[in-house]
Amino acid sequence: MAQDWSRYWRSPDRTLEAMHAHFTRHVYHRHSHETYSFGVTEEGSQAFTCRGAAHTSVTGMVMAFNPEDPHDGHAADPLGFTYRIVHIGPELVTGVLGDVTGRETGPPLFPHPVVRDPALAAGLGALHRALLGGASALRRDELLTGVVSSIVRRAATRPVRAREAASADARRIAERVRGHLHDAPLAEVTADDLASLTGRSRFAVYRAFRSVYGMAPSDYQRLLRLRTARRLIAEGRALGQAAAEAGFADQSHLARWFVRCYGMSPGEYRAAAHTPQARRAGNPPVAIGPQDVGVIRTSDLP
Repeated sequence: MAQDWSRYWRSPDRTLEAMHAHFTRHVYHRHSHETYSFGVTEEGSQAFTCRGAAHTSVTGMVMAFNPEDPHDGHAADPLGFTYRIVHIGPELVTGVLGDVTGRETGPPLFPHPVVRDPALAAGLGALHRALLGGASALRRDELLTGVVSSIVRRAATRPVRAREAASADARRIAERVRGHLHDAPLAEVTADDLASLTGRSRFAVYRAFRSVYGMAPSDYQRLLRLRTARRLIAEGRALGQAAAEAGFADQSHLARWFVRCYGMSPGEYRAAAHTPQARRAGNPPVAIGPQDVGVIRTSDLP
Protein backbone atom coordinates (compact mmCIF):
# COMPACT_ATOMS: atom_id res chain seq x y z
CA MET A 1 0.00 0.00 0.00
CA ALA A 2 1.53 3.32 -1.08
CA GLN A 3 2.31 5.85 1.62
CA ASP A 4 0.26 9.04 1.70
CA TRP A 5 2.08 12.01 0.20
CA SER A 6 1.31 15.53 -0.94
CA ARG A 7 2.95 18.28 -2.95
CA TYR A 8 1.73 21.82 -2.55
CA TRP A 9 2.12 25.20 -4.30
CA ARG A 10 0.85 28.61 -3.28
CA SER A 11 0.98 31.90 -5.16
CA PRO A 12 2.69 34.63 -3.13
CA ASP A 13 0.45 37.41 -4.46
CA ARG A 14 -2.89 35.94 -5.56
CA THR A 15 -5.55 33.61 -4.18
CA LEU A 16 -4.29 30.65 -6.16
CA GLU A 17 -3.14 27.34 -4.71
CA ALA A 18 -2.57 23.83 -6.01
CA MET A 19 -2.00 20.41 -4.47
CA HIS A 20 -0.97 17.06 -5.93
CA ALA A 21 -1.54 14.19 -3.52
CA HIS A 22 -2.01 10.47 -3.03
CA PHE A 23 -4.09 9.27 -0.10
CA THR A 24 -4.98 5.79 1.04
CA ARG A 25 -5.62 6.21 4.77
CA HIS A 26 -6.18 9.94 5.07
CA VAL A 27 -9.78 11.00 5.67
CA TYR A 28 -10.76 14.63 5.13
CA HIS A 29 -12.91 16.05 7.88
CA ARG A 30 -15.94 17.99 6.65
CA HIS A 31 -14.72 21.44 5.65
CA SER A 32 -15.06 24.12 2.99
CA HIS A 33 -12.87 26.63 1.17
CA GLU A 34 -13.28 30.33 0.49
CA THR A 35 -12.26 29.59 -3.08
CA TYR A 36 -13.57 27.71 -6.06
CA SER A 37 -11.87 24.29 -6.01
CA PHE A 38 -11.42 22.30 -9.21
CA GLY A 39 -9.84 18.85 -9.08
CA VAL A 40 -9.16 15.89 -11.32
CA THR A 41 -8.72 12.31 -10.14
CA GLU A 42 -5.63 10.87 -11.82
CA GLU A 43 -5.77 7.34 -10.44
CA GLY A 44 -8.09 5.34 -8.23
CA SER A 45 -11.35 6.60 -6.78
CA GLN A 46 -12.31 8.96 -4.00
CA ALA A 47 -15.66 9.19 -2.24
CA PHE A 48 -17.09 12.28 -0.60
CA THR A 49 -20.32 13.91 0.47
CA CYS A 50 -21.31 17.36 -0.73
CA ARG A 51 -24.64 19.22 -0.77
CA GLY A 52 -26.43 16.41 1.01
CA ALA A 53 -25.46 13.62 -1.38
CA ALA A 54 -22.70 11.01 -1.76
CA HIS A 55 -20.40 11.18 -4.78
CA THR A 56 -17.48 9.19 -6.18
CA SER A 57 -14.81 10.57 -8.50
CA VAL A 58 -12.89 7.93 -10.44
CA THR A 59 -9.95 8.22 -12.81
CA GLY A 60 -10.43 11.06 -15.28
CA MET A 61 -13.35 12.74 -13.52
CA VAL A 62 -13.42 16.42 -12.61
CA MET A 63 -14.60 17.78 -9.25
CA ALA A 64 -16.06 21.29 -8.96
CA PHE A 65 -16.72 22.90 -5.58
CA ASN A 66 -18.25 26.35 -5.15
CA PRO A 67 -16.90 28.64 -2.41
CA GLU A 68 -18.12 27.50 1.01
CA ASP A 69 -19.33 24.11 -0.28
CA PRO A 70 -18.89 21.78 2.71
CA HIS A 71 -17.38 18.42 1.77
CA ASP A 72 -15.30 15.57 3.16
CA GLY A 73 -13.40 12.81 1.38
CA HIS A 74 -11.64 9.47 1.56
CA ALA A 75 -10.35 6.67 -0.62
CA ALA A 76 -13.12 4.53 -2.09
CA ASP A 77 -10.96 1.40 -2.24
CA PRO A 78 -7.82 0.04 -0.49
CA LEU A 79 -5.49 1.24 -3.27
CA GLY A 80 -6.30 4.87 -2.57
CA PHE A 81 -6.41 7.70 -5.08
CA THR A 82 -4.13 10.29 -6.65
CA TYR A 83 -5.53 13.67 -7.55
CA ARG A 84 -4.70 17.23 -8.50
CA ILE A 85 -6.70 20.18 -7.23
CA VAL A 86 -6.52 23.92 -7.86
CA HIS A 87 -8.06 26.49 -5.50
CA ILE A 88 -8.94 29.77 -7.27
CA GLY A 89 -10.19 32.88 -5.51
CA PRO A 90 -13.67 34.09 -6.53
CA GLU A 91 -12.19 37.44 -7.56
CA LEU A 92 -9.84 35.68 -9.99
CA VAL A 93 -12.71 33.70 -11.49
CA THR A 94 -14.95 36.73 -12.00
CA GLY A 95 -11.95 38.72 -13.24
CA VAL A 96 -11.22 36.12 -15.90
CA LEU A 97 -14.87 36.03 -16.93
CA GLY A 98 -14.94 39.82 -17.15
CA ASP A 99 -11.89 39.76 -19.42
CA VAL A 100 -13.44 37.08 -21.61
CA THR A 101 -16.88 38.68 -21.93
CA GLY A 102 -15.86 42.34 -21.81
CA ARG A 103 -18.32 43.12 -19.02
CA GLU A 104 -18.82 42.59 -15.32
CA THR A 105 -20.22 39.20 -14.50
CA GLY A 106 -21.52 37.54 -11.36
CA PRO A 107 -19.90 34.49 -9.78
CA PRO A 108 -20.75 31.21 -11.53
CA LEU A 109 -22.31 28.28 -9.71
CA PHE A 110 -21.51 24.64 -10.32
CA PRO A 111 -24.49 22.34 -9.68
CA HIS A 112 -22.67 19.02 -9.96
CA PRO A 113 -19.67 18.27 -7.72
CA VAL A 114 -18.49 15.57 -10.14
CA VAL A 115 -18.29 16.03 -13.92
CA ARG A 116 -17.17 13.52 -16.54
CA ASP A 117 -15.47 15.67 -19.18
CA PRO A 118 -12.09 14.56 -20.65
CA ALA A 119 -11.40 18.01 -22.13
CA LEU A 120 -11.85 19.72 -18.76
CA ALA A 121 -9.70 17.08 -17.07
CA ALA A 122 -6.91 17.65 -19.60
CA GLY A 123 -7.09 21.42 -19.17
CA LEU A 124 -7.01 21.24 -15.39
CA GLY A 125 -4.07 18.84 -15.55
CA ALA A 126 -2.14 21.22 -17.78
CA LEU A 127 -2.79 24.20 -15.48
CA HIS A 128 -1.85 22.20 -12.41
CA ARG A 129 1.42 20.96 -13.88
CA ALA A 130 2.29 24.51 -14.90
CA LEU A 131 1.69 25.80 -11.37
CA LEU A 132 3.77 23.11 -9.68
CA GLY A 133 6.32 22.91 -12.46
CA GLY A 134 7.62 26.48 -12.42
CA ALA A 135 6.04 27.74 -15.67
CA SER A 136 6.34 31.43 -16.45
CA ALA A 137 3.75 33.84 -15.05
CA LEU A 138 2.47 34.51 -18.55
CA ARG A 139 1.97 30.81 -19.24
CA ARG A 140 0.19 30.33 -15.91
CA ASP A 141 -2.14 33.23 -16.67
CA GLU A 142 -2.92 31.88 -20.14
CA LEU A 143 -3.76 28.44 -18.78
CA LEU A 144 -5.78 29.91 -15.91
CA THR A 145 -7.88 31.95 -18.33
CA GLY A 146 -8.46 28.92 -20.53
CA VAL A 147 -9.44 26.63 -17.66
CA VAL A 148 -11.79 29.09 -15.97
CA SER A 149 -13.59 30.06 -19.18
CA SER A 150 -13.82 26.42 -20.26
CA ILE A 151 -15.13 25.02 -16.98
CA VAL A 152 -17.69 27.83 -16.63
CA ARG A 153 -18.88 27.32 -20.22
CA ARG A 154 -19.11 23.53 -19.91
CA ALA A 155 -20.17 22.92 -16.31
CA ALA A 156 -21.57 26.03 -14.61
CA THR A 157 -25.13 27.19 -14.19
CA ARG A 158 -27.12 29.07 -11.58
CA PRO A 159 -29.16 26.45 -9.70
CA VAL A 160 -31.24 26.97 -6.59
CA ARG A 161 -28.81 26.11 -3.82
CA ALA A 162 -29.65 25.00 -0.32
CA ARG A 163 -28.87 28.52 0.90
CA GLU A 164 -31.46 29.94 -1.49
CA ALA A 165 -33.99 27.19 -0.84
CA ALA A 166 -33.92 27.63 2.93
CA SER A 167 -36.73 29.62 4.47
CA ALA A 168 -36.28 33.36 4.84
CA ASP A 169 -36.32 32.98 8.63
CA ALA A 170 -33.63 30.28 8.56
CA ARG A 171 -31.45 32.47 6.35
CA ARG A 172 -31.80 35.40 8.74
CA ILE A 173 -30.86 33.23 11.71
CA ALA A 174 -27.92 31.61 9.94
CA GLU A 175 -26.56 34.86 8.52
CA ARG A 176 -26.71 36.55 11.91
CA VAL A 177 -24.85 33.66 13.53
CA ARG A 178 -22.30 33.62 10.71
CA GLY A 179 -21.71 37.35 11.08
CA HIS A 180 -21.22 36.95 14.81
CA LEU A 181 -18.68 34.15 14.31
CA HIS A 182 -16.81 36.20 11.69
CA ASP A 183 -16.70 39.25 13.96
CA ALA A 184 -15.07 37.29 16.78
CA PRO A 185 -13.69 33.97 15.52
CA LEU A 186 -11.52 33.49 18.62
CA ALA A 187 -14.27 34.17 21.16
CA GLU A 188 -15.68 31.34 23.24
CA VAL A 189 -19.28 31.08 22.09
CA THR A 190 -21.95 28.81 23.55
CA ALA A 191 -25.19 27.53 22.08
CA ASP A 192 -27.02 29.69 24.62
CA ASP A 193 -25.13 32.74 23.35
CA LEU A 194 -26.33 32.09 19.80
CA ALA A 195 -29.87 31.44 21.00
CA SER A 196 -29.88 34.79 22.82
CA LEU A 197 -28.37 36.51 19.78
CA THR A 198 -31.11 35.29 17.45
CA GLY A 199 -34.06 34.98 19.82
CA ARG A 200 -34.54 31.34 18.86
CA SER A 201 -34.00 28.04 20.63
CA ARG A 202 -30.60 26.36 20.54
CA PHE A 203 -31.98 23.61 18.31
CA ALA A 204 -33.59 26.11 15.93
CA VAL A 205 -30.26 27.93 15.56
CA TYR A 206 -28.38 24.69 14.91
CA ARG A 207 -30.95 23.49 12.37
CA ALA A 208 -31.06 26.83 10.53
CA PHE A 209 -27.28 27.11 10.31
CA ARG A 210 -26.94 23.53 9.07
CA SER A 211 -29.63 24.04 6.45
CA VAL A 212 -27.99 27.19 5.05
CA TYR A 213 -24.25 26.56 5.45
CA GLY A 214 -24.07 22.77 5.51
CA MET A 215 -22.27 22.37 8.83
CA ALA A 216 -22.70 23.03 12.53
CA PRO A 217 -21.77 26.46 13.93
CA SER A 218 -18.91 24.88 15.89
CA ASP A 219 -17.46 23.34 12.72
CA TYR A 220 -17.73 26.69 10.96
CA GLN A 221 -16.00 28.45 13.86
CA ARG A 222 -13.13 25.94 13.70
CA LEU A 223 -12.87 26.51 9.97
CA LEU A 224 -12.55 30.27 10.53
CA ARG A 225 -9.77 29.61 13.02
CA LEU A 226 -7.99 27.36 10.53
CA ARG A 227 -8.18 30.11 7.93
CA THR A 228 -6.74 32.53 10.49
CA ALA A 229 -3.89 30.12 11.16
CA ARG A 230 -3.18 29.79 7.42
CA ARG A 231 -3.00 33.57 7.10
CA LEU A 232 -0.70 33.91 10.12
CA ILE A 233 1.61 31.15 8.88
CA ALA A 234 1.75 32.79 5.44
CA GLU A 235 2.66 36.07 7.16
CA GLY A 236 5.60 34.39 8.88
CA ARG A 237 4.37 33.50 12.35
CA ALA A 238 6.00 30.53 14.05
CA LEU A 239 3.71 27.51 14.04
CA GLY A 240 3.19 27.52 17.79
CA GLN A 241 2.45 31.24 17.79
CA ALA A 242 0.04 30.88 14.89
CA ALA A 243 -1.76 28.09 16.74
CA ALA A 244 -2.16 30.22 19.86
CA GLU A 245 -3.24 33.37 18.00
CA ALA A 246 -5.77 31.40 15.94
CA GLY A 247 -7.43 29.96 19.03
CA PHE A 248 -6.07 26.40 19.09
CA ALA A 249 -5.02 24.73 22.33
CA ASP A 250 -1.49 24.12 21.05
CA GLN A 251 0.50 23.34 17.91
CA SER A 252 -0.53 19.67 17.94
CA HIS A 253 -4.19 20.68 18.08
CA LEU A 254 -3.71 22.94 15.07
CA ALA A 255 -1.75 20.23 13.22
CA ARG A 256 -4.46 17.60 13.70
CA TRP A 257 -7.19 19.79 12.21
CA PHE A 258 -4.93 21.26 9.53
CA VAL A 259 -4.15 17.78 8.20
CA ARG A 260 -7.76 16.67 8.48
CA CYS A 261 -9.10 19.62 6.50
CA TYR A 262 -6.26 20.47 4.12
CA GLY A 263 -4.39 17.20 3.62
CA MET A 264 -1.00 18.69 4.58
CA SER A 265 0.80 19.71 7.75
CA PRO A 266 1.23 23.33 8.84
CA GLY A 267 4.95 22.88 8.23
CA GLU A 268 4.37 21.89 4.61
CA TYR A 269 2.10 24.88 4.15
CA ARG A 270 4.75 27.15 5.65
CA ALA A 271 7.41 25.77 3.32
CA ALA A 272 5.28 26.51 0.27
CA ALA A 273 4.44 29.99 1.53
CA HIS A 274 7.98 31.08 2.43
CA THR A 275 10.55 29.13 0.43
CA PRO A 276 11.33 31.00 -2.83
CA GLN A 277 12.04 27.75 -4.66
CA ALA A 278 8.77 26.30 -3.39
CA ARG A 279 6.88 29.34 -4.64
CA ARG A 280 8.36 28.86 -8.08
CA ALA A 281 8.07 25.12 -8.40
CA GLY A 282 6.25 23.65 -5.41
CA ASN A 283 7.57 21.31 -2.75
CA PRO A 284 8.90 17.88 -3.74
CA PRO A 285 6.51 15.05 -2.92
CA VAL A 286 6.89 14.20 0.74
CA ALA A 287 5.20 11.82 3.12
CA ILE A 288 3.05 13.62 5.64
CA GLY A 289 5.09 13.23 8.80
CA PRO A 290 6.49 15.03 11.82
CA GLN A 291 8.55 17.69 10.04
CA ASP A 292 7.81 20.01 12.95
CA VAL A 293 7.07 19.43 16.62
CA GLY A 294 3.45 18.49 17.02
CA VAL A 295 2.85 17.53 13.38
CA ILE A 296 1.33 14.08 13.09
CA ARG A 297 1.14 11.34 10.49
CA THR A 298 -2.19 10.82 8.80
CA SER A 299 -2.05 7.19 9.93
CA ASP A 300 -2.30 8.46 13.53
CA LEU A 301 -5.63 10.14 12.87
CA PRO A 302 -8.77 8.39 14.13
